[in-house]
Amino acid sequence: MHKKNLALRLFLKGCRYDSIGSKRDKVIDAYRKCIKYDDKFTSAYVNLGFIYLAEKDCERAAKCFQDVVELEPMNPEAFNNLGFVYEGMKRFGCARQAYMQASELDPRNVETMLNLAKVQELEGNYHDAVKQYNKAIKLAPDNISPRFCLAVLYDNYDMFDEALEEYKGVLDRDPCHLKALLNTGNLYVQLGDNDQAIKLFKKVIELDPDNEDACNQLGVVYKSIENYAEASAAYKKVLSLNPFQEEAHMALAEAQYFQYRSKFNGVSKEEIRQRLDYLLAINPDNGKGKQLLKELIEGTEKKGEI
Repeated sequence: MHKKNLALRLFLKGCRYDSIGSKRDKVIDAYRKCIKYDDKFTSAYVNLGFIYLAEKDCERAAKCFQDVVELEPMNPEAFNNLGFVYEGMKRFGCARQAYMQASELDPRNVETMLNLAKVQELEGNYHDAVKQYNKAIKLAPDNISPRFCLAVLYDNYDMFDEALEEYKGVLDRDPCHLKALLNTGNLYVQLGDNDQAIKLFKKVIELDPDNEDACNQLGVVYKSIENYAEASAAYKKVLSLNPFQEEAHMALAEAQYFQYRSKFNGVSKEEIRQRLDYLLAINPDNGKGKQLLKELIEGTEKKGEI
């Protein structure tokens, strides 16, 4: 049988093995044999590279994608793949060079612009990253990804006004963008606009009832404005989604304790004590939990309840 035909059959066998979830060794062996019979079979190198990448074997993945670049030096996707592997290896300079080569081959590729901007962020090159994101936005104004990435960059640098403007641009185009809603809510918390923050967190929960981050942030805001009943409800929702989250147990115990001490408490000391006992069973060294339990016991002793 002709070597190229045999290579094709081995490649298809590797694809079939991969699609049905066979052991990786069988998939890898098929692709390697394919390359043995046809060392210019680029698709085999690509598939093999992604398998190594999934296994976090970045050195072998990089070698595969380097081979693809040598075989197809005019293929921008080949350079994007190579850059992605280098980025995962924290070889940011090499990643940047690969993305720049991809950009030269396809100057209007928004994905490449985002890849390049991201690695510039990782290198701490704020100004060039901003320029790259804005370039992508100008090229594709209705593409949400560049706006969201730019908003997150501004957010990370505490440039709140600029971040809000970009998040608004995202939400104008996609009012149900969960991450933009959540991040905007967090920004409003930092700006002290609790009403807007609550509104946005509730919107996230309306769209995604099991969104743990939104439920937790809602609890944080309600607790900060001393609405302990609503804070407790939010933290209970968090714990229904993740029963072993220590911080949520502590936050709920605190909210319930303040609620218990209020005029209209609606919560028993025994419920708080059971929660603190559970919390300390998870982590006996939780200092805040120990202190709150001490305050609860001393407070109830003064009231004559124990």
